Amino acid sequence: MRWSRLAALILALAVSTTLGGAVVQETRAASEFDGAAALRHVERLVALGPRPAGSPAAARARRYIVDALKSAAVSVRVEPFEADTPHGRLAMANIVAVLPGRRPDVILIGGHYDTKWFRALTFVGANDGGSSTALLIELARRLRERPREYTYWIVWFDGEEARETWTATDSLYGSRRMAAELARTRKLPRAVIVADMIGDRDLGIRREASSAGWLTDIIWASAARLGHASHFLPDSLAVEDDHAPFMRLGVPATLLIDFDYPPWHTPEDTLDKVSARSLQTVGSVLLDALPAIETALTRSRGGRP
Repeated sequence: MRWSRLAALILALAVSTTLGGAVVQETRAASEFDGAAALRHVERLVALGPRPAGSPAAARARRYIVDALKSAAVSVRVEPFEADTPHGRLAMANIVAVLPGRRPDVILIGGHYDTKWFRALTFVGANDGGSSTALLIELARRLRERPREYTYWIVWFDGEEARETWTATDSLYGSRRMAAELARTRKLPRAVIVADMIGDRDLGIRREASSAGWLTDIIWASAARLGHASHFLPDSLAVEDDHAPFMRLGVPATLLIDFDYPPWHTPEDTLDKVSARSLQTVGSVLLDALPAIETALTRSRGGRP
């Protein structure tokens, strides 16, 4: 009888350990970034063809993003606006997925979903526009599955690309619009992270020179911890992107971009240049870095970390 009880106890412990391991494994799987799924999003976006701001294809891309988020039970809103461009007044729209946290303070993670307009060539923007769009869809799906101290806005900016030549007024239409509106209502985010052109098969992201150093440091530390230091390089370069309008308002912001990309703004920026592994690397690093970013913001008590 004593041996039977002992055997039952051993069996119960074994079952408990197995189930506990399964729960841990399931939790870990829920928070892991799926690069293959992100690449499938890129494939479907590229199939729409060129997607410059204000075009019917851009509207179809917008519908694709919204449908993907709704199917993942992520709350999403579309914020339409009109912008004066060298090609006249164009209808554009930012997309905002909202993931409420225990506090209302917002961490914004964004990127653009438009592609550069060209008159004489077909530019499908697999990496430049497609990779950031896909990364954010999967990031929203993963963030929804785990507890959050802060509220997250995942934002797809429209009109990042210049219609003609990059100037202060012909570029960053969506992010300039959002930053100005949030400043007007005094609802600026606590931190901003922007991703752009992060799907390159030969991934090498340099530190953006004007970005908030502490925010960049946390992301680079996560990359090193996960074994991706070879893709997050120590040298820097200056790039103006959708983080810039928020930085000008004093919001800590950083940019992840691999600007060493020969097919940039050419017809060769096609699906075969984008890698599921690169998408997974960037997505995994961001998911790993966010808790440390939340901790740094909390410890700052309203000031700068």
